[in-house]
Amino acid sequence: MKGVKLHISGSWGQFRRPETNNNPLSHDFITKTALIGMIGAVLGKNREEMKSLFTLLSKDLKYGVQLNNEVKKQSWGFTFRSVNNAWEKSPKQMEIIRNPDYTVMICLLDDAAEISREIYSNFIQSCKNSKSCFEPVLGLHNCPAEIEYIEEGIFEFVPDGKFSTKGFVTNKHKPEKIKEVNFRIGFDKIPSFQNDDFWNLPEEYVAVVYPSNDKELTVSGEHYIFNNDSKWCLI
Repeated sequence: MKGVKLHISGSWGQFRRPETNNNPLSHDFITKTALIGMIGAVLGKNREEMKSLFTLLSKDLKYGVQLNNEVKKQSWGFTFRSVNNAWEKSPKQMEIIRNPDYTVMICLLDDAAEISREIYSNFIQSCKNSKSCFEPVLGLHNCPAEIEYIEEGIFEFVPDGKFSTKGFVTNKHKPEKIKEVNFRIGFDKIPSFQNDDFWNLPEEYVAVVYPSNDKELTVSGEHYIFNNDSKWCLI
């Protein structure tokens, strides 16, 4: 299966948890649905075009994430609509990620639809040329993203086996005992599928465990090997 490694970073990020509408909290890192939205922005796809593409790309692409630094969040206020007197309008408080920095793996499935193949190829070419039709963002338009192409390659699927990874794994993987004293891991439940109503289906959320700050987890279960080198859990 074709794949690509990207470096995605920014000063701020916010990947909203839909169950926290009044004072939105954020997932700990970029979600698959947020990444698909970023692909659409780079290629200049409008909202109407993305309705069907979210569903298609959710099925035809898999992704994995390595967090290159610790997750640090803080509360900020944003006013989303212009007003005559900004001082009289209370800004919306949101949980924001500081300095998000990710290594992101994208895998195109062998049985992907032709349109998915075209979108994947055009997106990779845009990343190589550092071009984007719309500004890519890390969840919010207040949070611009930098996308750096690293390398293309091939993913090999391994149905079961012990492996070490710097990316996230799911709660279906069997962990090895962690011997390091100050080893920090995080837990989240992230969306992996969005339908044509822009709704993240609750049954398609995936519970994940991740190391941060360039650490490695050793687990057993299905995984993917990229370019006969690094090993990843992809969803």
